[in-house]
Amino acid sequence: MRIGILTSGGDAPGLNAVIRGAVLKGDKMYNQEFVGFRSGWRGVIEEELLPLGRHEVRGISKQGGTILGTSRTNPFEGNGGPDRIREVLERNDIESIIAIGGEGTLAAARRLSDAGLPIVGVPKTIDNDISATDYTFGFDTAVQIATDAMDRLRTTGDAHGRCMIAEVMGRHVGWIALHSGMAAGAHAILIPEQKTSMDQIIEWVTSASDRGRAPLVVVSEGFLLDTMDDTHHERGLDAFGRPRLGGIGEMLAPMIEERTGIETRATTLGHIQRGGTPTSYDRVLATRLGMSVLELARTKQWGKMVALRGTDIITVPFEDALGQLKTVPQHRYDEARVLFG
Repeated sequence: MRIGILTSGGDAPGLNAVIRGAVLKGDKMYNQEFVGFRSGWRGVIEEELLPLGRHEVRGISKQGGTILGTSRTNPFEGNGGPDRIREVLERNDIESIIAIGGEGTLAAARRLSDAGLPIVGVPKTIDNDISATDYTFGFDTAVQIATDAMDRLRTTGDAHGRCMIAEVMGRHVGWIALHSGMAAGAHAILIPEQKTSMDQIIEWVTSASDRGRAPLVVVSEGFLLDTMDDTHHERGLDAFGRPRLGGIGEMLAPMIEERTGIETRATTLGHIQRGGTPTSYDRVLATRLGMSVLELARTKQWGKMVALRGTDIITVPFEDALGQLKTVPQHRYDEARVLFG
């Protein structure tokens, strides 16, 4: 019997290291066979498989993206559903699925597991918003990329005396903005958990400018001003019905420039945060998660996933990762706020 692996949802640096960790351990310790599903749940539904052995995973832990491809396919729509997936598994002699993905992927995996399908999981999101795990792989890389970009924005801001706005990912939580903003020495960090007034933002920007600094403002894509009822989005919905966010930085820039008289430019980092080589931390974490989830599959602990608790890899049920996002607590934001302005 074989184990199937899929990567679903947005890509994250470290996905390939998870795949490699599971395959290498399975091959060396158990002579376990693996197959990969192309493009996430779509590959399961459409029965698009490829072999996964030592040769296929050689040297991939340092690569970004995913060798399996990914998509935001909802496995319950179209020709999908538990019966179709069960049929594909039986026909291809696959005893279980390792699903690597974020909240949407894990929610689908839980529903399928509740329907009797043999599924285990690995949490994945660069946003670091899954409550069942202390950190997710990809987050460290995203923070490092964002920090590097802000360091560069600060030099051009200093040269021209401009206020620079860096918009980073963070749909409902501000972990990337908080960590990268603190690392880069931002003069204001705007996150979804903290509705903020335009007056307060102007105060921080003006304070930095009055000290002879070129202000740097970091904003999560899901941030709302205290006058806004919904996030700023102009690109419709994804396959799970969630708004495709982006553009809050461009919205804030002319408002700041008009109120302060400081030339202001916004840069949206967007998908650059997902791409490229994962950091060493993410490679190690992802590899450990891949090795650990293999044990869940082999011991038939369906409906469960691996997670990081402190420095240990633990096992938790899918439901622990769902229903409540891991948001930035007030005390963490208050720590950073001391540095604003």
